Amino acid sequence: MLRTRIAVSVAAAAAGLAVLTACSGAETAQPVVAPAAAGGNGGGQAANGQVGNAAPASNESKLVVADVASVGQVLTDQNGMTLYRFDKDTAKPPKSNCDGDCAKAWPPMLATGDVQVQGVDKNNVGKVTRSDGTEQITVGGWALYRYAKDTKPGDATGQGVGGAWYAANAKGGKAGQAAATGSESGGVKLSASKIDGLGDAIVDQNGMTLYLFTKDTKKKASACNGDCAKTWPPVLSNGKVELQGIDSKLLGSIKRQDGTEQVTIGGWPVYNFSKDLKPGDANGMGVNGTWFVIEPNGCKVGTTPSATASKAPAADSNTGSSNDSGGTGTTY
Repeated sequence: MLRTRIAVSVAAAAAGLAVLTACSGAETAQPVVAPAAAGGNGGGQAANGQVGNAAPASNESKLVVADVASVGQVLTDQNGMTLYRFDKDTAKPPKSNCDGDCAKAWPPMLATGDVQVQGVDKNNVGKVTRSDGTEQITVGGWALYRYAKDTKPGDATGQGVGGAWYAANAKGGKAGQAAATGSESGGVKLSASKIDGLGDAIVDQNGMTLYLFTKDTKKKASACNGDCAKTWPPVLSNGKVELQGIDSKLLGSIKRQDGTEQVTIGGWPVYNFSKDLKPGDANGMGVNGTWFVIEPNGCKVGTTPSATASKAPAADSNTGSSNDSGGTGTTY
C-alpha cells in the first residue's frame, strides 16, 4: 500500500488537542513495566560486550576534519572514525557524564601521547579527567567519543541517537543540519512504524521510538521540563512537520516553558527517550507507569512488552537515582 507524505503547519493543526480523550483508558496507567535500562546515561553495550574502536592504531591521537556523506564536515580520529559529543556532558567546565555501560557503547577518545590536529584549531583542543582517572580529549570543551556500532571510516550511525548524540564539528559543536533541525527540510518527520513486541508506533526521522507522558493529560503544556527533559527530550518543531502514515488532523503543538514549540499527536506532546540507542529500541515503555510508546492514532500502546521486559529500569549509575527523570530524585 502506498504511503502518502503530508507536510502541514503545526500551528494550523490545533484540532489535534480535541482528540486527547479519544483513546480508551487514556488517563489510566497500564500495568506495564519497563525493561532494565542501561547503567550509564544514554548508554548501552555493543553486541559483543566489547568497547570497539576504543584503542587507536598508533601511539598518538589525531583529530582530522573530514566529509561524511550523511552529515557533512565532522571530526574524525587518526583511523578516520567519526567522533561524537554527548548533550548530557558539559563544556563549561568540561565534564564527561558517560561511564560504565555508556562508555562501552560510546568509547571515549583518550589522550595517548601528543594530540595532532588537521583542520582543527590547536587552541580549541583540551583534555578532561574522567571518573576512572584517564584523560579524554575535548574540542571546545566537549568530550569526544567514538560509537561502537560504526564499523568503518565514513560511518556516522550514532548521529542523533537518543536525541543526545551528535557528530562533532571542528569547533566541538554539533555537525550537520540534522543536529539543529532534525531533518533536511528544516523540520521533523514522524512516521508510522512497528516495534517488535509492541506493535504500531510512531518514530522520528532517525527511526527512534517516540513516547507520550500521561502526566501531560488534559494539559496544554508539557509536565516534563528541566532534568526530566534531558532524559526525555521533547520533539521540537520550527513550524513544519512531515507525516507518513499519520492523520494530519492529529497534528498539533504546544509552547514549552523555554518558549520552544513541541509537536503533539492527538493532543499528546511527544518525546524521545535518551536511553534508546538505536531504531527499534523502546526501553522507555512503561517507565514509572507514566511513559508509553505512542501509536499513529495518538493513543498509548496497550500491548504488554515481551517477557524480557520484566522489571523497572535499574538505577542510573551516574546519578544513583532509580527514576528516569534526569537524576533529581523526583518521580516523573
